[in-house]
Amino acid sequence: MAAEGEQQLQTNGHAKPAEESTNSIQSKELRRKKRKKFLVYVALFTLFQIAVILFSSFYIMKVRTPIFHVRSATFDHVEYKNAENASFDIRMNVELGVKNTNFGPYKYRNSTVYFFYNDVSIGEAFVSQGKAGFKSTKKCNLLVNLSSKDVLPKDSQLRNDLSSGTLILTSKSKLEGKVELIFVIKKKKSTEMNCTITIGLADKVVQDIDCD
Repeated sequence: MAAEGEQQLQTNGHAKPAEESTNSIQSKELRRKKRKKFLVYVALFTLFQIAVILFSSFYIMKVRTPIFHVRSATFDHVEYKNAENASFDIRMNVELGVKNTNFGPYKYRNSTVYFFYNDVSIGEAFVSQGKAGFKSTKKCNLLVNLSSKDVLPKDSQLRNDLSSGTLILTSKSKLEGKVELIFVIKKKKSTEMNCTITIGLADKVVQDIDCD
């Protein structure tokens, strides 16, 4: 009996250290897996942060030039003659647009829109200061009188255009202002208008508006 007890004691003595060794290995493996998961989460979070910063830098925080253009036009009065002393007198209602594609408002100062026929000034309209909200278009309506009084009365091009019933005008202007981002960053930005307006004299309608 004494021999059996001694043998059992020896067996249990060897089994206990073996069991503790197995538990230790499993514990270390578990801690290693947890550290690995933690490092993966940290790496993913870091990549996410970098992606957000890059997206903000290249898209949200990028300042784009607003678009200043003629949207449409109608006429209160159209009078012209294509005789030897060709001339025209037009009163036009113009709708302008300031398209702002930035993630912040665009505040612009007073400006003037000039209208030309064959590079000769025929009229102008005043644009008061305003603000185009972020990702939106600010519209404004102007009344402008267009007259050929400064165009040579015997201009053959003018006679030909009036005879054809089509008058091509251009509008030019420059708008200066600032884009405001996240209520703190303000960056100066100017935009220029350069539009071609084709008028059908007989029907008194705008046939086409093309802006650069």
